[in-house]
Amino acid sequence: MGEMGFAAAEPETAVGGGGGSVGKVLRSTVRRKQVDSENSSSSSSSGHHQLAKALSVTHLIAIGVGSTIGAGVYILVGTVAREHSGPALAISFLIAGIAAALSAFCYAELASRCPSAGSAYHYSYICVGESVAWLIGWALILEYTIGGSAVARGISPNLALLFGGENSLPIFLARQTIPGLDIVVDPCAAILVLVVTGLLCIGIKESTFAQGIITSANVCAMFFIIIVGGYLGFRSGWPGYKLSNGYIPFGVSGTLAGSATVFFAYIGFDSVASTAEEVKNPQRDLPLGIASALSICCTLYMLVSIVIVGLVPYFAMDPDTPISSAFASHGMQWAVYIITVGAVTALCSTLMGSLLPQPRILMAMARDGLLPSFFSDISKKSQVPVKSTLTTGVVSAILAFLMDVSQLAGMVSVGTLLAFTMVAICVLILRYVPPDEAPVPSSLQEFVDAVSVQYASFPPKFEILKDETLPLLDTGVTVQLPLILKQVAEGSYTLSEEKRRKVAGWTIMLTCVGVLILTSIASSVQLSGIIKFPLCGIGGALLLSGLIVLTCIDQDEARHTFGHAGGFNCPFVPLLPIGCILINVYLLINLGGGTWMRVSIWLLIGVVVYIFYGRSHSTLRNAVYVPNSHVDEIYRISREPQP
Repeated sequence: MGEMGFAAAEPETAVGGGGGSVGKVLRSTVRRKQVDSENSSSSSSSGHHQLAKALSVTHLIAIGVGSTIGAGVYILVGTVAREHSGPALAISFLIAGIAAALSAFCYAELASRCPSAGSAYHYSYICVGESVAWLIGWALILEYTIGGSAVARGISPNLALLFGGENSLPIFLARQTIPGLDIVVDPCAAILVLVVTGLLCIGIKESTFAQGIITSANVCAMFFIIIVGGYLGFRSGWPGYKLSNGYIPFGVSGTLAGSATVFFAYIGFDSVASTAEEVKNPQRDLPLGIASALSICCTLYMLVSIVIVGLVPYFAMDPDTPISSAFASHGMQWAVYIITVGAVTALCSTLMGSLLPQPRILMAMARDGLLPSFFSDISKKSQVPVKSTLTTGVVSAILAFLMDVSQLAGMVSVGTLLAFTMVAICVLILRYVPPDEAPVPSSLQEFVDAVSVQYASFPPKFEILKDETLPLLDTGVTVQLPLILKQVAEGSYTLSEEKRRKVAGWTIMLTCVGVLILTSIASSVQLSGIIKFPLCGIGGALLLSGLIVLTCIDQDEARHTFGHAGGFNCPFVPLLPIGCILINVYLLINLGGGTWMRVSIWLLIGVVVYIFYGRSHSTLRNAVYVPNSHVDEIYRISREPQP
């Protein structure tokens, strides 16, 4: 973008010559928006109603726990214990919880610094660029649509158990097969989606209150499992732990494999970040809400797994109904009703958690011009994006009614893991190379020129001061990775600000490349050792070198004032974000070829939509980029009476 202290060029007109049109396209894909400030929010919200500032820490915990604890835990414990972890199931949940906490720390910092709707899409747009943000938002749309439909389809079989059996639901709710089409429709799933959609349209506070009640019922069912199961365990002597093959029968590798499987049971806390714009005190409440929700979920998961694997030997567990069968083996067949109520309430709460974030992502993308303005309308009465919510609900209801989307469930994980990965990258960018320029409307070009002339008359001190004792300051030396590592080892390195940003930017990129090489090669079973080990070595070297360089060079001073200051700061940077990237990319690589084929088709559709609509309708298409230090002055003089 622009040089230090001078007005930046406009992205649409910065490239001239024969390659101008190509340059326009390329530059438009990396344009970044400003963190919502008093200036940007006042200009963008003119004529539009705002979301209600109604959520507290308690509401956020209800959203986080309700969105995270689904019915999967009622099944997952049996499958993972039988195939991977054995009695060490609680350790698998603990490891997975720690891995999820890495992403939670990253979310907590960005949510408190950039408290606007849109979650990972919003952060990517600020830190990386428009095209990447679009793909993240597009992937999240897929995640929440399929996720909500899949959850709704899972409710009716569990609900039928409460009525006495598989086919005991009333005829208007029961699943029916359409003759000749081989399609199984699920009216119950569609009705539940529409009911939840209506509830979300009433208001964020009311829908969160309802989700809190449903989540409380689920947590009560889990407490029943823990307390009554613990009593049965002490009475019977914990037979599941008295095994000849020990506490970790599948070894450390089995426990880690179990952690990779149960990691997806923690997906959902990111829903908290999507409500950032509706939180009363986002700098304080968002980090507390995310951390509390994740801690509660991890504790409940571990306690349930400790009890269940102690009641029944892991190899004797029923993979489909592990908890009910464990209680039945101790003569408590009636407990199945309480456990089923827990599963139904868990699914209902997760359904609400799936349908809540998507309208806000659609709204954020529409505000930025990447989607039609229809999605950005906010109801004056309920102060929620009703049109986006209704669109989300209707589409999810149709899918839940007509399709068995369970085979597409893997696609849900892609959107989540991509978001987790990008959020960690955004933390690195924010700390080391935060955006030093901000867009202002082209209508303010006159004031941009005036402020640029004013700053040009008083050049910053760092442009005229020189210190010949600093080895890399204004010497024209090309900075290369081995040189940096050598100076790091000798403890004598100093970079000018411009070169420090270049080194940090390239290091972050090469670290991500190293992670991709290492995880993809290590996960490949077709490659021979002759090819595999050198490539893994290259990936590992890039990763380790990147970690060393980022640890040793200074973080950007602008990080202290970037966005909304005074919130949570992610600890152990750069180690924690890089570990987060490594874990999430590894899980992405191992989702399977079929899942990636289906996701690729969806992302390709998104690329086409962006090229033919989003790019040309973006609110930044004619923006002028200026140094951050100029922005407030430009808006100040633009509001002054003109002669």
